[in-house]
Amino acid sequence: MRILAALGGWLLAAAVCAQNLQKGDYGFLYCHMSGEGEWTAYALSRDGLHYHDLLDGKEVYDTERLSAIEGGARDAYICRKSDSGKGYLMVTTDMANHKSRTWFNYGINLLRSDDLIHWESTTFDFRKGKEIFCDPESPDVYKDWTTIKRVWAPQVFWDPAYVWPDGKRGGYMIYYSLWNPDEEAYDRMYYSYADHSFTKLTKPRLLFDWGYATIDADINYLESDGKYHMLIKKEGGHPGIFQTSSERLTGPYPEPDESDYIDFEGNKKCEGCSAFQIPGEEGWRVAYIQYSTKPRQYRICQADKHLRNFRDPVTIQGVKAPQHGSFMRLTKKEYKRLEKWGAK
Repeated sequence: MRILAALGGWLLAAAVCAQNLQKGDYGFLYCHMSGEGEWTAYALSRDGLHYHDLLDGKEVYDTERLSAIEGGARDAYICRKSDSGKGYLMVTTDMANHKSRTWFNYGINLLRSDDLIHWESTTFDFRKGKEIFCDPESPDVYKDWTTIKRVWAPQVFWDPAYVWPDGKRGGYMIYYSLWNPDEEAYDRMYYSYADHSFTKLTKPRLLFDWGYATIDADINYLESDGKYHMLIKKEGGHPGIFQTSSERLTGPYPEPDESDYIDFEGNKKCEGCSAFQIPGEEGWRVAYIQYSTKPRQYRICQADKHLRNFRDPVTIQGVKAPQHGSFMRLTKKEYKRLEKWGAK
Protein backbone atom coordinates (compact mmCIF):
# COMPACT_ATOMS: atom_id res chain seq x y z
CA MET A 1 0.00 0.00 0.00
CA ARG A 2 2.83 2.39 0.82
CA ILE A 3 4.38 1.72 -2.57
CA LEU A 4 1.07 2.41 -4.31
CA ALA A 5 0.60 5.59 -2.30
CA ALA A 6 4.08 6.78 -3.16
CA LEU A 7 3.54 5.97 -6.82
CA GLY A 8 0.22 7.81 -6.77
CA GLY A 9 1.87 10.84 -5.22
CA TRP A 10 4.61 10.81 -7.86
CA LEU A 11 2.06 10.60 -10.67
CA LEU A 12 0.07 13.46 -9.19
CA ALA A 13 3.16 15.63 -8.91
CA ALA A 14 4.19 14.76 -12.47
CA ALA A 15 0.74 15.71 -13.72
CA VAL A 16 0.79 19.07 -11.95
CA CYS A 17 4.33 20.23 -12.70
CA ALA A 18 5.39 20.86 -16.26
CA GLN A 19 8.90 19.57 -16.80
CA ASN A 20 11.03 18.02 -19.50
CA LEU A 21 11.85 14.37 -18.87
CA GLN A 22 15.29 13.87 -17.29
CA LYS A 23 17.01 10.50 -17.57
CA GLY A 24 20.52 9.11 -17.33
CA ASP A 25 23.53 9.82 -15.14
CA TYR A 26 26.35 8.43 -17.29
CA GLY A 27 27.16 11.52 -19.33
CA PHE A 28 25.99 14.53 -21.30
CA LEU A 29 25.21 15.43 -24.90
CA TYR A 30 26.03 18.98 -25.91
CA CYS A 31 23.88 19.66 -29.00
CA HIS A 32 24.79 22.98 -30.57
CA MET A 33 25.09 25.21 -33.56
CA SER A 34 28.60 24.95 -34.94
CA GLY A 35 30.78 28.03 -34.71
CA GLU A 36 32.16 27.00 -38.10
CA GLY A 37 28.80 27.15 -39.91
CA GLU A 38 25.04 27.02 -39.59
CA TRP A 39 24.55 23.34 -38.79
CA THR A 40 23.92 21.24 -35.69
CA ALA A 41 26.87 19.43 -34.09
CA TYR A 42 27.29 17.02 -31.15
CA ALA A 43 29.84 16.66 -28.36
CA LEU A 44 29.92 14.15 -25.50
CA SER A 45 31.06 14.48 -21.89
CA ARG A 46 31.18 12.30 -18.80
CA ASP A 47 31.35 15.19 -16.28
CA GLY A 48 29.46 18.04 -18.01
CA LEU A 49 32.56 20.22 -18.41
CA HIS A 50 35.08 18.28 -20.54
CA TYR A 51 33.77 17.22 -23.96
CA HIS A 52 34.89 15.65 -27.21
CA ASP A 53 33.39 16.34 -30.63
CA LEU A 54 31.51 13.71 -32.61
CA LEU A 55 32.06 13.54 -36.38
CA ASP A 56 34.83 16.12 -35.87
CA GLY A 57 32.18 18.78 -35.22
CA LYS A 58 30.48 18.35 -38.61
CA GLU A 59 26.71 18.29 -39.15
CA VAL A 60 24.81 15.42 -37.55
CA TYR A 61 22.00 15.47 -40.14
CA ASP A 62 21.38 16.83 -43.64
CA THR A 63 20.83 20.52 -42.82
CA GLU A 64 19.76 21.51 -46.32
CA ARG A 65 16.97 18.91 -46.28
CA LEU A 66 15.71 19.46 -42.73
CA SER A 67 15.88 23.28 -42.74
CA ALA A 68 13.45 23.78 -45.59
CA ILE A 69 13.36 27.59 -45.72
CA GLU A 70 17.00 28.66 -45.87
CA GLY A 71 19.00 25.45 -45.47
CA GLY A 72 20.69 26.57 -42.26
CA ALA A 73 20.16 25.57 -38.63
CA ARG A 74 21.07 27.66 -35.59
CA ASP A 75 20.51 27.55 -31.81
CA ALA A 76 19.80 23.82 -31.45
CA TYR A 77 17.77 22.78 -28.40
CA ILE A 78 17.39 19.06 -27.65
CA CYS A 79 15.30 17.13 -25.12
CA ARG A 80 13.61 13.79 -24.57
CA LYS A 81 10.09 13.08 -25.75
CA SER A 82 8.20 13.53 -22.50
CA ASP A 83 4.72 12.22 -23.34
CA SER A 84 5.93 8.69 -24.09
CA GLY A 85 9.41 8.67 -22.60
CA LYS A 86 10.71 7.20 -25.88
CA GLY A 87 12.42 9.25 -28.54
CA TYR A 88 13.95 12.69 -28.80
CA LEU A 89 12.99 16.17 -29.97
CA MET A 90 14.96 19.10 -31.30
CA VAL A 91 14.09 22.65 -32.37
CA THR A 92 16.27 24.98 -34.41
CA THR A 93 16.19 28.43 -35.93
CA ASP A 94 15.86 28.03 -39.71
CA MET A 95 18.40 30.60 -40.85
CA ALA A 96 21.40 30.94 -43.18
CA ASN A 97 23.17 34.20 -42.43
CA HIS A 98 26.12 33.04 -44.53
CA LYS A 99 23.83 33.10 -47.58
CA SER A 100 21.55 36.07 -46.89
CA ARG A 101 24.15 38.25 -45.15
CA THR A 102 21.34 39.61 -42.96
CA TRP A 103 20.14 38.90 -39.43
CA PHE A 104 16.64 38.22 -40.72
CA ASN A 105 14.92 34.84 -40.89
CA TYR A 106 11.36 33.55 -41.15
CA GLY A 107 10.79 30.30 -39.31
CA ILE A 108 11.77 27.36 -37.14
CA ASN A 109 12.22 23.59 -37.48
CA LEU A 110 10.66 20.91 -35.26
CA LEU A 111 12.67 17.68 -35.43
CA ARG A 112 12.04 14.12 -34.19
CA SER A 113 14.28 11.08 -33.73
CA ASP A 114 14.10 7.59 -32.28
CA ASP A 115 17.86 7.22 -31.77
CA LEU A 116 19.51 10.71 -31.75
CA ILE A 117 21.08 9.84 -35.12
CA HIS A 118 18.29 9.75 -37.72
CA TRP A 119 16.10 12.87 -37.76
CA GLU A 120 12.97 14.09 -39.54
CA SER A 121 11.71 17.66 -39.53
CA THR A 122 8.63 19.83 -39.97
CA THR A 123 9.40 23.42 -40.95
CA PHE A 124 7.17 26.39 -40.11
CA ASP A 125 7.54 29.50 -42.29
CA PHE A 126 5.78 32.20 -40.26
CA ARG A 127 5.39 34.48 -43.28
CA LYS A 128 2.63 32.13 -44.49
CA GLY A 129 0.49 33.10 -41.51
CA LYS A 130 -2.52 31.15 -40.30
CA GLU A 131 -2.24 28.37 -42.91
CA ILE A 132 0.77 26.81 -41.13
CA PHE A 133 -0.92 26.62 -37.72
CA CYS A 134 -3.30 23.94 -36.45
CA ASP A 135 -5.71 26.51 -34.92
CA PRO A 136 -6.42 28.88 -37.85
CA GLU A 137 -9.54 30.26 -36.14
CA SER A 138 -7.60 31.50 -33.10
CA PRO A 139 -6.80 35.23 -32.83
CA ASP A 140 -3.81 36.52 -34.78
CA VAL A 141 -1.02 38.44 -33.06
CA TYR A 142 -0.22 40.22 -36.35
CA LYS A 143 -2.31 41.86 -39.02
CA ASP A 144 0.26 41.00 -41.68
CA TRP A 145 2.41 37.89 -41.23
CA THR A 146 4.42 38.50 -44.41
CA THR A 147 6.46 41.27 -42.81
CA ILE A 148 7.98 39.06 -40.08
CA LYS A 149 11.77 39.46 -40.01
CA ARG A 150 12.92 37.27 -37.12
CA VAL A 151 11.87 33.97 -35.51
CA TRP A 152 14.71 33.13 -33.18
CA ALA A 153 16.03 30.54 -30.73
CA PRO A 154 13.07 28.19 -30.09
CA GLN A 155 13.10 25.92 -27.04
CA VAL A 156 10.79 23.20 -25.72
CA PHE A 157 9.00 22.61 -22.43
CA TRP A 158 6.63 19.70 -21.82
CA ASP A 159 3.29 20.79 -20.32
CA PRO A 160 1.06 17.87 -19.22
CA ALA A 161 -1.75 20.25 -18.22
CA TYR A 162 -2.28 21.74 -21.69
CA VAL A 163 -5.69 20.77 -23.14
CA TRP A 164 -6.32 20.51 -26.89
CA PRO A 165 -9.75 21.30 -28.41
CA ASP A 166 -10.54 17.57 -28.68
CA GLY A 167 -9.90 17.15 -24.94
CA LYS A 168 -6.52 15.44 -25.28
CA ARG A 169 -4.08 16.55 -22.61
CA GLY A 170 -0.41 17.42 -22.89
CA GLY A 171 1.54 19.57 -25.29
CA TYR A 172 5.02 20.85 -25.95
CA MET A 173 5.29 24.57 -25.27
CA ILE A 174 7.63 26.03 -27.90
CA TYR A 175 8.88 29.45 -26.84
CA TYR A 176 10.89 31.79 -29.05
CA SER A 177 11.35 35.46 -29.96
CA LEU A 178 9.56 37.14 -32.85
CA TRP A 179 10.02 40.50 -34.51
CA ASN A 180 7.64 41.99 -37.05
CA PRO A 181 9.06 45.52 -37.56
CA ASP A 182 5.90 46.84 -39.22
CA GLU A 183 3.87 46.07 -36.08
CA GLU A 184 6.27 46.04 -33.11
CA ALA A 185 9.37 48.01 -32.18
CA TYR A 186 11.60 45.16 -30.95
CA ASP A 187 11.98 41.40 -30.49
CA ARG A 188 9.48 39.98 -27.98
CA MET A 189 9.00 36.54 -26.45
CA TYR A 190 6.10 34.41 -27.73
CA TYR A 191 4.99 30.80 -27.31
CA SER A 192 3.03 28.16 -29.22
CA TYR A 193 2.10 24.57 -28.44
CA ALA A 194 3.17 21.55 -30.48
CA ASP A 195 1.15 18.34 -30.41
CA HIS A 196 2.29 14.84 -29.41
CA SER A 197 3.45 14.12 -32.96
CA PHE A 198 5.59 17.28 -32.90
CA THR A 199 4.33 18.18 -36.37
CA LYS A 200 1.55 20.65 -35.53
CA LEU A 201 1.87 24.11 -33.98
CA THR A 202 -0.61 26.60 -32.54
CA LYS A 203 -0.52 30.30 -33.32
CA PRO A 204 1.89 32.44 -31.29
CA ARG A 205 0.81 34.02 -28.00
CA LEU A 206 2.76 36.80 -26.30
CA LEU A 207 4.72 35.48 -23.31
CA PHE A 208 5.75 38.90 -21.98
CA ASP A 209 6.76 42.40 -23.06
CA TRP A 210 9.10 44.39 -20.82
CA GLY A 211 9.37 47.38 -23.17
CA TYR A 212 12.66 46.40 -24.81
CA ALA A 213 14.12 43.57 -26.90
CA THR A 214 14.56 40.12 -25.34
CA ILE A 215 15.92 36.92 -26.95
CA ASP A 216 17.38 33.50 -26.06
CA ALA A 217 15.07 32.45 -23.23
CA ASP A 218 15.77 29.23 -21.31
CA ILE A 219 13.09 27.97 -18.88
CA ASN A 220 13.62 25.37 -16.15
CA TYR A 221 11.40 24.13 -13.34
CA LEU A 222 13.16 24.32 -9.96
CA GLU A 223 12.18 21.95 -7.18
CA SER A 224 13.88 24.31 -4.71
CA ASP A 225 10.96 26.73 -4.84
CA GLY A 226 8.40 25.09 -7.15
CA LYS A 227 8.68 27.88 -9.72
CA TYR A 228 9.57 28.20 -13.39
CA HIS A 229 12.81 30.11 -13.78
CA MET A 230 13.74 31.83 -17.01
CA LEU A 231 17.23 32.86 -18.04
CA ILE A 232 17.14 35.42 -20.83
CA LYS A 233 19.24 37.93 -22.71
CA LYS A 234 17.73 41.38 -22.32
CA GLU A 235 18.76 44.45 -24.25
CA GLY A 236 17.05 47.14 -22.15
CA GLY A 237 18.13 48.64 -18.85
CA HIS A 238 21.41 46.92 -18.00
CA PRO A 239 21.98 44.48 -20.89
CA GLY A 240 23.09 40.92 -20.20
CA ILE A 241 21.84 37.48 -19.13
CA PHE A 242 19.29 37.73 -16.32
CA GLN A 243 16.85 35.52 -14.45
CA THR A 244 13.16 35.84 -13.65
CA SER A 245 10.60 33.37 -12.29
CA SER A 246 6.88 32.62 -12.31
CA GLU A 247 4.39 30.34 -10.57
CA ARG A 248 3.09 29.29 -13.99
CA LEU A 249 4.90 28.09 -17.09
CA THR A 250 3.21 30.69 -19.30
CA GLY A 251 3.75 33.50 -16.81
CA PRO A 252 3.41 36.24 -15.84
CA TYR A 253 7.19 36.73 -15.71
CA PRO A 254 8.18 39.98 -13.95
CA GLU A 255 11.18 42.04 -15.01
CA PRO A 256 14.42 40.53 -13.67
CA ASP A 257 16.36 41.74 -10.66
CA GLU A 258 18.88 44.19 -12.14
CA SER A 259 21.45 43.28 -9.47
CA ASP A 260 21.56 39.51 -10.13
CA TYR A 261 22.96 38.67 -13.54
CA ILE A 262 25.98 37.18 -15.28
CA ASP A 263 28.28 40.15 -14.72
CA PHE A 264 31.78 38.67 -14.44
CA GLU A 265 32.47 38.95 -18.17
CA GLY A 266 32.81 42.72 -17.77
CA ASN A 267 31.75 44.59 -20.89
CA LYS A 268 31.88 41.47 -23.05
CA LYS A 269 28.55 40.55 -24.63
CA CYS A 270 26.88 37.23 -23.74
CA GLU A 271 23.88 35.32 -25.08
CA GLY A 272 22.56 31.83 -25.85
CA CYS A 273 22.16 30.73 -22.21
CA SER A 274 21.40 27.11 -21.29
CA ALA A 275 21.07 25.76 -17.74
CA PHE A 276 21.55 22.13 -16.68
CA GLN A 277 22.26 20.13 -13.55
CA ILE A 278 25.01 17.62 -12.92
CA PRO A 279 23.74 14.58 -10.97
CA GLY A 280 24.76 14.85 -7.33
CA GLU A 281 25.01 18.64 -7.37
CA GLU A 282 22.39 20.81 -5.66
CA GLY A 283 23.09 23.85 -7.80
CA TRP A 284 23.03 24.52 -11.53
CA ARG A 285 25.48 25.06 -14.36
CA VAL A 286 24.75 27.86 -16.83
CA ALA A 287 26.37 27.81 -20.27
CA TYR A 288 26.48 30.78 -22.66
CA ILE A 289 28.43 32.21 -25.56
CA GLN A 290 30.63 35.24 -24.91
CA TYR A 291 30.62 36.53 -28.47
CA SER A 292 32.04 40.05 -28.58
CA THR A 293 35.75 39.16 -28.59
CA LYS A 294 37.95 37.16 -30.93
CA PRO A 295 38.15 34.31 -30.40
CA ARG A 296 34.68 33.89 -28.92
CA GLN A 297 34.46 31.92 -25.69
CA TYR A 298 31.81 29.40 -24.71
CA ARG A 299 31.58 29.56 -20.94
CA ILE A 300 29.98 27.49 -18.18
CA CYS A 301 29.43 29.09 -14.77
CA GLN A 302 27.82 27.92 -11.55
CA ALA A 303 24.58 29.03 -9.89
CA ASP A 304 22.90 28.06 -6.62
CA LYS A 305 19.83 25.82 -6.22
CA HIS A 306 17.59 28.84 -6.91
CA LEU A 307 19.42 29.55 -10.21
CA ARG A 308 20.88 32.71 -8.70
CA ASN A 309 24.29 33.97 -7.54
CA PHE A 310 26.21 33.23 -10.73
CA ARG A 311 29.92 32.54 -10.17
CA ASP A 312 33.13 30.75 -11.20
CA PRO A 313 33.00 30.74 -15.01
CA VAL A 314 35.18 28.31 -16.97
CA THR A 315 35.61 27.78 -20.70
CA ILE A 316 34.14 24.58 -22.14
CA GLN A 317 36.84 22.04 -22.90
CA GLY A 318 37.28 19.81 -25.95
CA VAL A 319 34.78 21.39 -28.38
CA LYS A 320 36.37 22.85 -31.49
CA ALA A 321 33.59 25.28 -32.43
CA PRO A 322 31.03 25.69 -29.59
CA GLN A 323 28.09 28.03 -30.07
CA HIS A 324 24.48 28.46 -28.91
CA GLY A 325 23.15 25.05 -27.88
CA SER A 326 21.77 22.87 -25.10
CA PHE A 327 22.64 19.95 -22.82
CA MET A 328 20.92 16.61 -22.25
CA ARG A 329 21.80 13.88 -19.77
CA LEU A 330 22.49 10.44 -21.25
CA THR A 331 22.29 6.83 -20.15
CA LYS A 332 25.33 4.60 -20.66
CA LYS A 333 23.61 2.86 -23.59
CA GLU A 334 22.88 6.19 -25.32
CA TYR A 335 26.38 7.50 -24.68
CA LYS A 336 28.10 4.40 -26.06
CA ARG A 337 25.83 4.31 -29.13
CA LEU A 338 26.60 7.94 -29.97
CA GLU A 339 30.29 7.47 -29.29
CA LYS A 340 30.46 4.52 -31.68
CA TRP A 341 28.47 6.37 -34.37
CA GLY A 342 30.44 9.59 -33.94
CA ALA A 343 33.80 7.90 -34.40
CA LYS A 344 33.08 7.15 -38.08
